[in-house]
Amino acid sequence: MVERNDLKVWAAIQAIRQQGPVVHNITNFVVMNTTANALLALGASPVMAHAPEEMSDMVAIASALVLNIGTLNKPWVEAMFLAAECAAKRGIPIVLDPVGAGATPYRTQTVRELVAATRPTLIRGNASEIMALCGDGAKTKGVDSTEASRDALTAAQELHQSLGSVICISGATDYIVGGPETYRIANGHPMMTRVTGLGCTATALCGAFAAVTPNPALAAAQAMAVMGIAGEMAADKAEGPGTLQLHFLDALYRMTEADLSFRLCLEA
Repeated sequence: MVERNDLKVWAAIQAIRQQGPVVHNITNFVVMNTTANALLALGASPVMAHAPEEMSDMVAIASALVLNIGTLNKPWVEAMFLAAECAAKRGIPIVLDPVGAGATPYRTQTVRELVAATRPTLIRGNASEIMALCGDGAKTKGVDSTEASRDALTAAQELHQSLGSVICISGATDYIVGGPETYRIANGHPMMTRVTGLGCTATALCGAFAAVTPNPALAAAQAMAVMGIAGEMAADKAEGPGTLQLHFLDALYRMTEADLSFRLCLEA
């Protein structure tokens, strides 16, 4: 059983705040501002760069690469393949968000090709997206999951075994599959589902934690714990989804060791 102290979340937050790792995001139009602000609030240094012509130079200064297929187009897909190749050569973590996998054939095929070519360090998605990656015919409702996170555990285990990637399934309980332990993080708040881009934000935070935590499964668990706890702290003050966004950034910025100790919830 994983104990609270095993996650070393506070040490990782301190490392991010002290080091300010550059997290290179090739992400979607909807979430660029949200994810950049979340990374800044946490202490990381975000860059949003999509031009294929600068991929090599941009990856050269990054400590992690985050790929997000939310608003696909051909030049961005080209940039993702180029950036992933450069990141693999440099040995920095590659985090993939298969947004909407299963929604359309083009989207599903593109992300499967990307996974096959890049072998991401970490894949974070909702249950439907993870199941679609595994090829079991799962469908998404737009970019929202039609399945509970626990329903994707078998698919996650199969993906981990075939790719070697850590698989993070987000939901009411977040599951991280990637080693002898399966982490189960039970933090968060239902209001978070009413704010667009928070799933993509979780992926961006995975990039920040992977930049300072060599074990990618542990990094994913740290990121999802911080994500959920920040959501809870924000919901305590918010009157609705609009103010939740504001308080969420403040919670990332102000999070303390005491907040983690009081709120961290791990399922057996």
